[in-house]
Amino acid sequence: MSATFSSAKQLFFTSESVTEGHPDKIADQISDAVLDAHLAQDPNARVACETVVKGGFAMLLGEIRSRAQVDYEAVAREVIRDIGYTDPALGFDCKNSSILVSLVQQSPDISGAIDHAVDFETSGPAGVETIGAGDQGMMTGFAADETPDLMPLPISLAHRITQRLAQVRKDGTLAYLRPDGKSQVTVEYSEGRPLRVDTILVLTQHDESVDEKQVHEDLRTHVIEAVIPADLLDDRTKVYSNTTGTFIVGGPVVDTGLTGRKLQVDTYGGAARHGGGAFSGKDATKVDRSGAYAGRYVAKNVVAAGLASRFELQVAYAVGMARPLSVSFETFGTHTVPEESILKAVNEVFDLRPGGIIQGLGLRQVKYRPVAAYGHFGRPDLDLPWERTDKAEALRQAVGLD
Repeated sequence: MSATFSSAKQLFFTSESVTEGHPDKIADQISDAVLDAHLAQDPNARVACETVVKGGFAMLLGEIRSRAQVDYEAVAREVIRDIGYTDPALGFDCKNSSILVSLVQQSPDISGAIDHAVDFETSGPAGVETIGAGDQGMMTGFAADETPDLMPLPISLAHRITQRLAQVRKDGTLAYLRPDGKSQVTVEYSEGRPLRVDTILVLTQHDESVDEKQVHEDLRTHVIEAVIPADLLDDRTKVYSNTTGTFIVGGPVVDTGLTGRKLQVDTYGGAARHGGGAFSGKDATKVDRSGAYAGRYVAKNVVAAGLASRFELQVAYAVGMARPLSVSFETFGTHTVPEESILKAVNEVFDLRPGGIIQGLGLRQVKYRPVAAYGHFGRPDLDLPWERTDKAEALRQAVGLD
């Protein structure tokens, strides 16, 4: 799908986002809140926490090695309250829902593989802790010059809509909204560049006191027109809301939520490939998370340096090994210097060992819960280390442009 962007004369591409009150995102936020609670007391904590929510019930499962003392029930209830599930009438709320915990010690085999990494190459930045990858897998990083944040436009717009849904619900502008909701945005491309927004779909839970006509009008005025640039909308843009009719009952009452089930919402909206690993609830020794963040960091800096206008990086790891098994990329024909020069520069400028990633991006100091909703990439509202373009100049020098 990605390669089509560079050659198609006309293409319609769609991405979705979901609100922080969507069941899967409730689960993601609880898992990352557990991680944050451990890292606050023990920066070297190893955490793999999965959460399930359904009806008036949440369950935390996983493996942890940590010196921290964490009240898991209190952490979960705080997240549920912050999202806005405070009314028992919704069937899921911060006070009355049951919280069950089954978190056990991390496997000693995995723990030992991380602590005693295999690194067959000793070259690389000095003073970097040698940490083995916590699992095998392939991670993808991506960037494109479609937006100021170098993200694909469809997912960027979809996130703006869901963030705005939460904002107008919480500030009282549309107080009748409830926490669950989704958005979907279709962008028309021409010659590989975004041209206009073709279709917008917004689904939002609401009180029974409001009719669908009012919901549609309010969403158009207070959400869509507030966040979608006017020059992307025209008289052919189609806007749909709550296509099933009323949306009164929602959240975990009607859908089961599970950590890691919104991978494309978390990443690039389907505009890039995905290795399959989820992020939330995992500390940075898990390359599902740190490798994907490093991939985004590399891709964004390559595009910011002007070496390509569209760049997708794949990095593969093996459990217990520090060095990636492979590093490869695709520019979709947009590279401005030879691709072999880009690969050489990437290998010179970036340390893609887990220890190098953790140290270079400061991943033991990051607060992860804020990225558990509305995407891990882009995010101009957050100062995320993997979103910085501080390596762009070094890349340009490495390929001989400066």
